[in-house]
Amino acid sequence: MDRPGAYSLADLKRFPSRTQITRHTCEEGWSAIGEWTGVALSRVLEAAGILPGARFVNFYPFDDIADSIDMVAALHPQTILAYGMNGRDLSIAHGAPVHLRVERQLGYKSVKYLRRIVVTDEFDDLGELGPLQNGWSWYVGI
Repeated sequence: MDRPGAYSLADLKRFPSRTQITRHTCEEGWSAIGEWTGVALSRVLEAAGILPGARFVNFYPFDDIADSIDMVAALHPQTILAYGMNGRDLSIAHGAPVHLRVERQLGYKSVKYLRRIVVTDEFDDLGELGPLQNGWSWYVGI
């Protein structure tokens, strides 16, 4: 990142918001439709200054998991940092303070309780925190 920094929830809410109604497809076989409001991840990445070699975005939540997506998925307009659901502030049960929504992949790519984002030019399997060591696929497009 050319201009890395910290963004509070209030900072994220100052970006132009996007509201989308999408189906969450869970890897466990259930699905649900919800209305999500947040900022497009692409806007935050652009504000931080994506370097030309950036290929992957790693996400670290407040719990003991982590995940990543490629830059194509990160820049998709439906990939958002959600802070609202169904017209209300996002609840803890649904991933507050910020829930990454990756609508074109299975649900576990949509990381809850987001704490930190790292953009990199090299793939990182994220070790013990990552999906591969825990029996999950890295790419799970729907």
